[in-house]
Amino acid sequence: MIEIRRDWIAAALALSAIGWWYSPLSPRAPYFPAVAPGDTPRCPPPPLVAAGAEPLQTAVPDGLAPFRLEPGTLTPLAGFSLDARVLSRRDYRSDRLADFAPTDLAVGWGRLSEDAVLARMSFRQEVRFLSYYWPERPPLPMQEIGRSTANLHIIPADAAVAQALKRARTGERVRVDGWLVRIDARDGWQAISSLSRDDQGAGACEIVYACAIASR
Repeated sequence: MIEIRRDWIAAALALSAIGWWYSPLSPRAPYFPAVAPGDTPRCPPPPLVAAGAEPLQTAVPDGLAPFRLEPGTLTPLAGFSLDARVLSRRDYRSDRLADFAPTDLAVGWGRLSEDAVLARMSFRQEVRFLSYYWPERPPLPMQEIGRSTANLHIIPADAAVAQALKRARTGERVRVDGWLVRIDARDGWQAISSLSRDDQGAGACEIVYACAIASR
């Protein structure tokens, strides 16, 4: 019985160590998809949103070519600049999107960033979806909640952006500036960003090639 218990403790410690190593608290260098061989690293910032305003979506300028990365190509669909509150975050390692976007940030703006509202809600991210809950009745109209939240699949443009993404914590304000994109993986797999803040369900998440991230 003692040997069995020791084996169980050793296994639990090993699993805890693995979980810590892949957590945001780990000292390991955060992942970002490398630029394709022969291509030039680039991620020009889009027009920037004013602090505290709703997310700013803008047209893609003429001449902005797709971004070629080792796992596939990103085609810019719109500029995207956001200043919001982090409601939840989750890292992913094993799904198809993880080759590009290692982390999802659930964010809220407007009244969905206020302490009094968030104290009456809880959030959960699973399989790249965001769910939100409240104990009795929603603190805001459902339509407002839906259009004031987003689940961002973040593709870091470089090591500095990946490190900033790793540091982003629930409860902080975060600024994300980049491009909403279509992903075309090298094997033909494809994923397309939402271009609306009003949609719900499958396909409603924003896929953001992040040129810059800053938390405060």
